Amino acid sequence: MNKLFACVKPSLLGAMARGNGAVPGEPVKTDKNSRRGNWGNQIEFILTSVGYAVGLGNVWRFPYLCYRNGGGAFMFPYFIMLVFCGIPLFFLELSFGQFASQGCLGVWRISPMFKGVGYGMMVVSTYIGIYYNVVICIAFYYFFSSMTNLLPWTYCNNPWNTPTCNGVVTPTGINNTLANVVNKTKRTSPSEEYWKHYVLKISDDIGNFGEVRLPILGCLAVSWVVVFLCLIRGVKSSGKVVYFTATFPYVVLTILFIRGITLEGAVTGIKYYLTPQWHKILDAKVWGDAASQIFYSLGCAWGGLITMASYNKFHNNCYRDSIIISITNCATSVYAGFVIFSILGFMAHHLNVDVSEVADHGPGLAFVAYPEALTLLPISPLWSLLFFFMLILLGLGTQFCLLETLVTAIVDEIGTDWIIRNKTVVTGGVAIVGFLLGVPLTTQAGIYWLLLMDNYAASFSLVIISCIMCICIMYVYGHKKYFKDVEMMLGFPPPIFFRVCWRFVSPIIISFILIFTVIQYKPITYNDYVYPGWSLAIGFLMAMSSVTCIPIYALYKISKSEGTTFLERLKNSCKADIKWGPALSEHRIGHYAAPVSEGEVEVRPLKEELKEKEDEKRDEISLTIQGSNGSTAHNTTPSA
Repeated sequence: MNKLFACVKPSLLGAMARGNGAVPGEPVKTDKNSRRGNWGNQIEFILTSVGYAVGLGNVWRFPYLCYRNGGGAFMFPYFIMLVFCGIPLFFLELSFGQFASQGCLGVWRISPMFKGVGYGMMVVSTYIGIYYNVVICIAFYYFFSSMTNLLPWTYCNNPWNTPTCNGVVTPTGINNTLANVVNKTKRTSPSEEYWKHYVLKISDDIGNFGEVRLPILGCLAVSWVVVFLCLIRGVKSSGKVVYFTATFPYVVLTILFIRGITLEGAVTGIKYYLTPQWHKILDAKVWGDAASQIFYSLGCAWGGLITMASYNKFHNNCYRDSIIISITNCATSVYAGFVIFSILGFMAHHLNVDVSEVADHGPGLAFVAYPEALTLLPISPLWSLLFFFMLILLGLGTQFCLLETLVTAIVDEIGTDWIIRNKTVVTGGVAIVGFLLGVPLTTQAGIYWLLLMDNYAASFSLVIISCIMCICIMYVYGHKKYFKDVEMMLGFPPPIFFRVCWRFVSPIIISFILIFTVIQYKPITYNDYVYPGWSLAIGFLMAMSSVTCIPIYALYKISKSEGTTFLERLKNSCKADIKWGPALSEHRIGHYAAPVSEGEVEVRPLKEELKEKEDEKRDEISLTIQGSNGSTAHNTTPSA
């Protein structure tokens, strides 16, 4: 045996020892996709995914849902849905993208007939990317407006204010008569009038576009330029940016939290946020809201999770990552609730009203209620700058992934060397188109269209897309094959809990969310404005545009598939493509070892040379092994 190792060069043994899971006789595995690119390290991927999942909804939607649905009691169904739906779906999408190293279109080699699901994800990401950046640009506008000694929405003595304006503070101090006014009539706050009459100059109807608000348009351009510059080198550049954009919001949240809990009335607000109303647990609406919030907050079915995971190294432990990211996302939502309700409790104390009178969600919280509460604080411009800077960073983290999802899908689909080398051009082109499509949202009717897109473009369509994805992977491709794929990638099979959730529990919960969404549907309104029927029809068309991609592409694929009968064509269109599997040749083992066309699997000439040299060395070794009786064992296997 000593003679065997004596015949092997030390350098070869060292190379074997350094291999990523390589066994003796295998070439060294670097696990890097040099043609497509990888994350610099796993922290970059985790921070990017946290930035993607943790968005504006964690701050302006979850706290409102929590107090409306039973306070602390809402946490119970929320975490139940996280465990049985959120984390399993998150793990499924990460493993899906990582295994194939493809974006939301390329992964559907697993079953080509369902590629329409990928196109649906692209449509959804396009809609969200358009209006999401408009929200970010408004945060930019408020951020720039906060660079002053006095916040412009502090008093009611501005040209845009109306006679009904009644502020929390006056130039002489706290408005002591305001409580009586609030108790008798619905007051109009200076922050609300600043939002409606100065920032938006809102029109009276969704069809009355009016003029383009040039300050908002300028901020939209700034927002898109920032996103483009951060993605100029793809994940190589965005992976560095997220060290700041994904972590600094937590610094700001902590600063605002410490400041908030030291204010008078803050405890009242936090009690309102957390006090359990256990009787509401029996309400189906509470469970529906919990499931919907988990689903939408984690970004499932947007295509972003698949895209981000596709840049992981093949053997990365995405199981661990999915748990870390999902729990971080939900913990952030709970933490943000303390920040929001401590300030709102302080404001309600000054107004001498119930917290429910000042609580709001969505743009109403971010651009009206919270900014007004900040005017009560000493050095209010500083707190306003911090708050809106936090909103900008939270929004950018999500926007990075939305844009990268679209760019990656386009580049992977075309797949030529030229487009891979010129990915920056594609990124710039998508950013320009996104900016132009966002221009109508900067008009005087823009807020109506923004809320219409927010309510319809990514609502029940996401649920349908996610459900079909589960069915395709688990039942069309086959759960046993997918479990083996995951085991080949991670080194261990998916835990039985996730296998059960993927096959049964999560699809059932997704179906429940869809039914709940349909039953609870109410036509959208904005304050007292009721949307006309034609605008609701446009909303439904937006929602259906992503879903209809699925049957349209399925019919197209069936018609192009081989077979003499419809059933034969259907069966062939569902079969996994020969190109499905790991992207790198060194990972294509077992039944994936079948040859594929050059260009789809990365060609690694240096690796091939190393493999040939190692094969020669093994041949030399086998020819010089001494038997126990002193005879020499010769290799009797004929050469190929």
